Amino acid sequence: MKNILIIGSNGQIGTDLLTKLREKYSHKQVLASDIRPPQKTDSNFVYLDATDATAVRQIVKDHQIDEVYLMAAILSANAEKMPMKSWDINMQVLFNVLELGKEGLIKKIFWPSSIAVFGPHTPRVQTPQYTIMDPNTVYGISKLAGERWIEYYKNHYQVDVRSVRYPGIISWKTLPGGGTTDYAVEIFHEALKKGHYTSFLAENTRLPMMYMPDAIEATINIMEAEPQRLHIDSAYNIAGISFTPKELAHAIQVYLPDFKIDYKPDFRQAIAESWPESIDDTMAFKDWHWQHQYDLDEMVKDMLEHLSEQYHKNLNLVS
Repeated sequence: MKNILIIGSNGQIGTDLLTKLREKYSHKQVLASDIRPPQKTDSNFVYLDATDATAVRQIVKDHQIDEVYLMAAILSANAEKMPMKSWDINMQVLFNVLELGKEGLIKKIFWPSSIAVFGPHTPRVQTPQYTIMDPNTVYGISKLAGERWIEYYKNHYQVDVRSVRYPGIISWKTLPGGGTTDYAVEIFHEALKKGHYTSFLAENTRLPMMYMPDAIEATINIMEAEPQRLHIDSAYNIAGISFTPKELAHAIQVYLPDFKIDYKPDFRQAIAESWPESIDDTMAFKDWHWQHQYDLDEMVKDMLEHLSEQYHKNLNLVS
């Protein structure tokens, strides 16, 4: 028996992670926490401001927490609107958990990094595990600093902390949370509601993406990997699908032929252009057998199937 705490359980990834971990273990073993209440009543939920070190410590001690999944953060687009606040939040919540690992109160930590750690001088195609990293966004800077700190705590204090560099994440359960890849979720909702979407990224902007079930699988798999198999002390590259807004629109039009898209790039275009187009995740495959399952068509079909129920649409999803 182990007790697990998810910090940021109401977020895009936290929502699906909570469901999967409770299926794998039990409702009682997986404690949800967030600064916002959950949409549905949850008997194993606690309010938590993760920037409050005392509050985090108290919850870990009261609930005898063994493992923490730290999913709380200010994402890329929102972070650009409030740089100092985002830096403070993103770094403070990490230190609050790392210190508890250093003291031995937590046995294992998951902290997510991001492709935002890369920058304009990073090789954009099949970005390698080790490469130039010169992020030019607040979010990317905080994630790169976080990678250096988790490696420091692992090497100096033997804290068992694990991480992956998430690409853009696509999910039907929750709305996007202020990231540069949000268009890849918004487009499905607008396609079903209005039959039209205006993309804030240019039509040929290729970015690495991942369907939520693959992201959750990667997260749990790295946490369950034997420590001796893990040879990267910072964060592993993981890859899924790479596509452009135009390619995604065409994949949706297979099932919604009347769907229309136009393009009006905003400040997020510059952020996207500093990120990779595709990721080399050879090291993750070698060390803990990571491999994504969903391709573009499978992801589009699954998204439309679930969202069509929400919008009461009767779709023919046979391509």
